[in-house]
Amino acid sequence: MGNRPRLPRPLAACALGLTLAAVFNAPRLTGEATSASAQSPATSAPVQGTTNNWETLFDGKVLGDWQPTKFSRGGAVTVENGQIVLAPGGSLTGITWAGAPLPTTAYELELQAMRVEGSDFFAGITFPVGDAFCSLILGGWGGTTVGLSSINGRDASENDTTQSIAFESGRWYRVRLRVTPGTIQAWLDEKPIVDQPLAGATLSVRVEVEASQPLGIASYRTRAALKDIRLRKLPGT
Repeated sequence: MGNRPRLPRPLAACALGLTLAAVFNAPRLTGEATSASAQSPATSAPVQGTTNNWETLFDGKVLGDWQPTKFSRGGAVTVENGQIVLAPGGSLTGITWAGAPLPTTAYELELQAMRVEGSDFFAGITFPVGDAFCSLILGGWGGTTVGLSSINGRDASENDTTQSIAFESGRWYRVRLRVTPGTIQAWLDEKPIVDQPLAGATLSVRVEVEASQPLGIASYRTRAALKDIRLRKLPGT
């Protein structure tokens, strides 16, 4: 996912993407967030009928229903100072939900993530969308690429959700994902970054992060920290 040769097909055919990912030397933008799509911006207003009934998925003390993802050559996963710390490994390090089934549509997922050190993605969030799965990549392909992997077989570096954000190490970023029957939306510190219609879109994840399903968060050769992970259903969507 850093600057290194592309993997052979079929690995490159799937997409984290962050896959959640080793083909991350695709061309990338730098500087301020710049969208490569002509999508209309997502609204940060709550869906009508949304409640504040968040379910906490990490208590800040133990992994609980999370388990270290079974990545080859993954780094250590520890709980320190109220945070889940993903140590850099030979490739991906992450956590996967192993608790009770969670909603697959009409829900919001929120968490805080930090790149502690490293230069690639510090949060590759793989999540369910109905019967399919997709990944939101933050800081891939050398550190700045943001997008969904994959849409119609194209990963986060090459589809209409692709954009570039200059992330700061040592800073917490609040991430919010909303999945409804019609869209995937995402915000970074309440700034819209993704508004992907689902009509006509085929969703998938890169082969490298299939182990993150049904819900997982991973980093790539980067030390990352996670906290305040929670989820809520969206009634009436």
